[in-house]
Amino acid sequence: EIQVVEEIYDHHAAKCMGIEEKNQVCVLIHSGSRGLGHQVATDALVEMEKAMARDKIQVNDRQLACARINSAEGQRYLAGMAAAANYAWVNRQTMKASVRKDFQSSPDDLDMKVIYDVSHNVAKIEQHLVNGKPTQLLVHRKGSTRAFPPHHPLIPTDYQFIGQPVLIGGTMGTCSYVLLGTEKGMNETFGSTCHGAGRAQSRNKSRRTLTYQEVLDELKSKDISIRVASPKLVMEEAPDSYKDVNAVVDTCHAAGISKKCVKLRPVAVVKG
Repeated sequence: EIQVVEEIYDHHAAKCMGIEEKNQVCVLIHSGSRGLGHQVATDALVEMEKAMARDKIQVNDRQLACARINSAEGQRYLAGMAAAANYAWVNRQTMKASVRKDFQSSPDDLDMKVIYDVSHNVAKIEQHLVNGKPTQLLVHRKGSTRAFPPHHPLIPTDYQFIGQPVLIGGTMGTCSYVLLGTEKGMNETFGSTCHGAGRAQSRNKSRRTLTYQEVLDELKSKDISIRVASPKLVMEEAPDSYKDVNAVVDTCHAAGISKKCVKLRPVAVVKG
């Protein structure tokens, strides 16, 4: 998405990221391992269900299937997940290079610097306080993302005093946010917060209940341009397919697990 800054809530933190004024143009790239990550998870679920029966592990939902980290199944999953994550990083870097090229000016002239790049829906080995003791954990953030506080050793030097930038992709017809990680989030959610609005209805239901033209007309009424590889993507990613991102972000902000820094609205959307 090509976006413009609509609101700045924390001017000092925003300036540290290079965001200095309303209507400043930014580009948000929200993509990952695509089908590869999904396939890794699908294959792992089958293996892990067998491992759970063997190791007598019980969970409330099949989607929470798991295996012991040091088991053969656990290690195979971590290796597959790492391959998918590596693909996602390269994918975003390639898209970033294409975006810079398409603006037909040098990145230095446009001051097109990366604010932050982070994976969602991934497991990370981290150290957290458990019952007052530093403990090494494998934190699997599904439907969430990292939100580390100021002074955390795993965030870049430039952001040590403000906290980690947290990228919240909204829907193509609403808005997106940059939040900041907080100490409360570190203590209460293992340094995690939401990673987007979250779907309100499935992709299949979106295709059944929305029409291609309806979604295009809604975007046009908001002066948002769109280019899309497939018509079905328009329905799947329509604003009505997702929860209200403003309400989701406000909830995280009120809970103190992350705090609002910048709000952006889309002016052009490309769906591949």
